[in-house]
Amino acid sequence: MAETTPRVFVSVGSNIEPEKNLQAALDMLRENCTILQVSSVYQSPAFGFEDQPDFLDMAVELTTPVMPQMFKVNMLGRIEKKLGRDRDSQENKNGPLTMDMDILLWGTAAFSYGKKPWRVPDKMILKYAAVAIPLAEIAPDYMHPEEKVTIKEIAARFDASKVKKRDDLSIK
Repeated sequence: MAETTPRVFVSVGSNIEPEKNLQAALDMLRENCTILQVSSVYQSPAFGFEDQPDFLDMAVELTTPVMPQMFKVNMLGRIEKKLGRDRDSQENKNGPLTMDMDILLWGTAAFSYGKKPWRVPDKMILKYAAVAIPLAEIAPDYMHPEEKVTIKEIAARFDASKVKKRDDLSIK
């Protein structure tokens, strides 16, 4: 049977008023999507441009009837903008961010979309502990569409000491 409403996994991160912005992003996602799971919040040092506050990151599993490009631009992009991110005037793409949201997985599919183009599965799953570890918390046995290993196996490749689970924060 074909997958009609795929499970979608999204990364959500911030290092400018992150607790407030993570909760606000999740609340806005709930207005237009069905949230299935939310990972714990994880704290990690910024990468690329390191002279900035640590990031707080989480992963969200949801369903949406919207197609990937429309979801990325009209949903995630709109939430980022409402929370103060302006991608067009952003001087440093690795600088401090009020909100950063990306589609990590879209069902079991692998594809490129949009003008950039963006890629699903997102390459950040394989590059960053701050993406892989929260994703593995909510989708440990989910098979990476290209690597053909579980998300839990991918997360195990990283040095988990650089990503601290923040049990003191509850963003739901």
